[in-house]
Amino acid sequence: MPSYDRRDVGLLLLRLGAGGVLAAHGAQKLFGWFGGHGLEGTGQFMETVGYAPGKASATAAGLAEAGGGTLLALGLATPAAGAAAAGAMAGAAAVHTPNGFFNQEGGYEYAATLGLTAAGLAVTGAGRLSLDHALGHVLDRSWMLPAAFGVTAAATALVVGARNRRLRRAKEGEQEPLFEE
Repeated sequence: MPSYDRRDVGLLLLRLGAGGVLAAHGAQKLFGWFGGHGLEGTGQFMETVGYAPGKASATAAGLAEAGGGTLLALGLATPAAGAAAAGAMAGAAAVHTPNGFFNQEGGYEYAATLGLTAAGLAVTGAGRLSLDHALGHVLDRSWMLPAAFGVTAAATALVVGARNRRLRRAKEGEQEPLFEE
């Protein structure tokens, strides 16, 4: 019978907590569950905060949160799961940054905490109480961590950068079509 140390139990608790919260937020976006607005409503919101096209942005954010959160909770493909969730939270933090740090003022505190937790789990690994461990780490190889964070960082920089340019142009009074043809 295998014995697990407190590190493994601690990682399991972190994965279940952060992964569960992320998965629930993704389900709000994708399916309208838990009081969410689904793809249509979330897509409309995404447009108002500069992410266009809104529905595609809502789908990407929802998949990164729901998929990344579920995989983190399971401890499966932890580098990719953590990187995807951290990227989604970086995009959320960009929306909340003008409101300062603290969540009660609409700041980025909550998104940053979830993103850093997901990133930390990706770096640390899922522990022995995980599917990654049970499957011999076939989806958690050493090269996967820098690859997952490299791809996520590039995609996040492109998406948030495009959003920031769109908002800057709108502030300067330029009109930009909501959807490019």
